[in-house]
Order: sequence, then structure tokens, then C-alpha cells
Amino acid sequence: MDGSSSDLKEVVNESGIEIRPLYGPEDVEESGGIEFIGDPGSYPFTRGIHKEMYRKRPWTMRQYAGFGNPVDTNKRFKYLIENGQTGLNVAFDLATQTGLDSDNVLAEGEVGRVGMAIDSLRDMEIAFDGIDLEKITVSLTINGSAAILIGMYLAMAEKKGYDVSKLRGTAQNDILKEFVGRGTWIFPVEPSIKLVGDTIEYCAHNAPKYSPVSVCGYHIRESGCNPAEEIAYAFCIAKAYADEVKARGLDIDEFAGRLSYNLNIFGNLFEQVAKFRAGRGLWAKIIKEEYDAKDPRSMWLRMIAGGGGGGLTFEQPEVNIVRGAYYALISALSGTQTMALCSYDEAYTIPTEYSARISLRTMQLLMEETGLCDTVDPMAGSYYMETLTNQMRDKMEEIMTDVDVQGGVVEMIKKGELQAKVSGQAYQMQKDIDSGAFPKVGVNCYRVEEEEEHEVEFHPYNTKDAELQIESLKEIRASRDQVAVDKCLAQLKADAEAGKNVMPAIVEAVKAYVTVGEMTDTMVEIYGRYEEPIVF
Repeated sequence: MDGSSSDLKEVVNESGIEIRPLYGPEDVEESGGIEFIGDPGSYPFTRGIHKEMYRKRPWTMRQYAGFGNPVDTNKRFKYLIENGQTGLNVAFDLATQTGLDSDNVLAEGEVGRVGMAIDSLRDMEIAFDGIDLEKITVSLTINGSAAILIGMYLAMAEKKGYDVSKLRGTAQNDILKEFVGRGTWIFPVEPSIKLVGDTIEYCAHNAPKYSPVSVCGYHIRESGCNPAEEIAYAFCIAKAYADEVKARGLDIDEFAGRLSYNLNIFGNLFEQVAKFRAGRGLWAKIIKEEYDAKDPRSMWLRMIAGGGGGGLTFEQPEVNIVRGAYYALISALSGTQTMALCSYDEAYTIPTEYSARISLRTMQLLMEETGLCDTVDPMAGSYYMETLTNQMRDKMEEIMTDVDVQGGVVEMIKKGELQAKVSGQAYQMQKDIDSGAFPKVGVNCYRVEEEEEHEVEFHPYNTKDAELQIESLKEIRASRDQVAVDKCLAQLKADAEAGKNVMPAIVEAVKAYVTVGEMTDTMVEIYGRYEEPIVF
């Protein structure tokens, strides 16, 4: 269907797909037809990984939270649970993320600032005191030091009496996107991939219901890539991890079902929904055809989809409440399993309890009042949506093919090429926002100058919390069995040097209250530290 007119401006979405004024059945056919739609709960899962979706079980609500020390964070966790949150998404401070103990000179000023400080198993025990880990699943948003924090979480759960073989939960543990996006790396690229493989292999044998990797297209999107690239690059990264584990002799059906995704939402509603529908079908195709999976669960794209911080604005921050509601709507229409929303003040500070509750209520309102749980994939059958879904899937495959032509995602990251590409796109996007070419309400259009100066409530950085954390660390070091500590660190070093899976040694070290920094420094002796390539 043409639907064109000389007086209509051209519309191209962020992924580079031209949008027509009108769509009909011939557009669906031209873009690839309906063969790839299928039914919910059946291959290729375009319409959802479960047959009944939210009609049977609504999405899990998992707000991102964590700050100060474990005592502070435990209080926030309990506040969110009391207000109806059904999952926890844990933020860690930069020291923990980069493998530093709280008393390391490099951690000064960062202890507990942007997340919870964790130094030893005792901190993990305090953070989750009084929380039922069978009723509340926990996601650990940690990457460079993920192997250690996964070990701590499993050891903590075991010590509290839980059966680790039945324990559910997730760790972000996507180190390749850290090289592209956020930058909290520790080790070079190849040993970093090896550590991810260690966690997948260990969990497959010891904690088969735990998800040791949540591939994070979210942060790649926040760093500058478009929606189609977000999914395509995430799939390239996931394949790199899958290849690492398959090379160890594990069958794809032994671990693929526990891979998950953390994906982003901001921007055009229809493009975002099509992105997820297309991504689900493409991931199922990849796992079935390229990896020869037999179990349909291995083909599921299991995801948390949340309102992207990159879409929020410092200007007119209350408008972010509206943005968050639309992001949550997109997430529900997209068929996510877990939802999270950035709070309206998150553009400039750690959310207050008040703003976090608004985000939680937004998700609850959508669940209870809008009919989003009544039927599966209500967008299906739209000429526009089905055409765009086909086009987005084609665009993703095109991007993935281009990555392969350039040597694969690992080589591109090692050379700094993917980082340079994404950074360049972020720069261009900022230029487009500054010029007004990309509209942003309250920023470059619909500004109200007299309202630009507004009071904001910043989350205070409490140096006393950091001091208490360091004192707690000193107490642990003074009270633990140093002989056991030395023995565990020697074993960890030996296993790393021999190329063995280091997770068993990490878990034993964790139980001896060896610290994050001590284990990290031991592995750095063998693996080295990453030095970022600069590409112009």
C-alpha cells in the first residue's frame, strides 16, 4: 500500500526503517508475511514465550535499588517489598563492581555512593536478612566481579538453609557490554569471557535454576546504539558466551534455558514493541538452527524490559512520570517477563522512596486497571506492527551479519571498533537533540523557561555509612581464620593459573570470608588487567 503524498515529510525511525503513512495486508506480505508469527508459547515465540502470558501470571516487578551499606539497602528492599514489589534488582557501588574492597585507596569517595557496598559474605548476609529468597527472586546487577558475587549469593542462600539446586535468581554478568558501554571491567577480554563461561558451567551443574548471565542490551542502547542494534549486538554477545560454554562440552540444552536478557525501553512505542517481538523470534531461530537446540525452553528469550534512564530528562522532571508510564506500557505490550522502571528523579539522583513508589504504583496500575493482562499479544494482527516486526528482524540479521564480516563481536571489542561506533552514534544523537532535529519535550521543544530552575531532592552521600562499612571490613579480617583464607586464595590462584573453572575455589573462598578485593587481586595476578584501546 503506497499511502504516499508529496506534502508529507519523510519519517524514519531510529533503527533506520522508513515509516509509511498507511499500512495494509500487502505491506505485511511484502515484508515477509505472517509465517514467522506463530502462536504464543510455541516456536518461534514471536507472540510470547508462554501460552497464556499475563492471563496466567503477570510480570514480575523488579525495581533497581541499593545504596550505602548493606543495612541501608536491606531497609530499602523491605520497603519496596512491603509496597508490593515482587522481585529485587540489586545495585552495587563502583568499588564492588570493579573488584575493590571498601578500604582500598581507589575506592575513596565511592563506597556506597551509587549502590550497595559489598566486601564479604557477611555483607551479603546482612543485605538479605529477613527476605524470603523463595518468594522474592533477586537479580544482581554486577559484571566485572560477577563470579565472586554469584558465589557469595549462592553461599549466603545455602547458609540460610535454601536448596541451591532449586534457587532462582539472576546475575547480569555481561562483561562484553561493559567494554562497549559502562566500563566497569577488570580483566582483559579473553579471561573475562572465560569467567562468564565458568559461571554458566558451574550453575548448570550446581544451581540449574539460577540464571548466571543476563545479557544487557540495555546499556549498549544507553551508550548510543539504536533499537535494532541493541538486540543484534546483544545476540552477538550471547552467542560468544554460548560458544565458550559449548567448547567445554556442554550441550546447548544444558544451559541456554537459563540465559536471560536485560533490555531497554525509550523512544517510539511501535518500534520498541516490534523490536521485542522480532527479537524473540530471531533468538529462537538462532538457538534452534545454529545451535541445534531441541528443548523449546532453550529458545525462549527471557527478559527484563525496563524504562530506560537515557530517555529521562533533568528538565521538567515530573514529565518523566508520564514517560515512565509509557515505557511500562511498551514493556507490557512487548511481552516481558519482568518489568522495571527508572523513577522520575533518576536523571539526577538515586531515587527517593517517594519516587520509587510512584514507579511501582505505575506498574501496578497497568496490571490492575488497564486490561493489559486480559489477552496475549494485543498488538498482533496490526498491519503496521506485523510489517515493522518483520522489518526489524531483517535489520537485526543484517547487523549481525555485518559484525561477523568484521571478525565477530569479540574481535571488534578487543580492537575497540564497536566501542568507537557506538560512541560516535551517541555523539550524533546529542547533536541532534541540541539542534532540535530529535525532539525531546522540555529540552528542545515545549520548554517553559521560568520553570527551568526547580528544586530537586538529591540523595545525600553519607560518609558515615562508608566509615561503618570499612570498620565492618576490619572486623571481618580480624575475626576470620587466616589460615583458611590463605589456603583458599592459594587454591584460587592455582586454578586460575591452570585454566580450570575457578567457581568452586571462589565459593570456598567466599565461605571463608575472603573479600571481593582479595579474590580479585589474586586473579589479576594471573589474568592481568584490561587496558582500553582508544579508537578515533
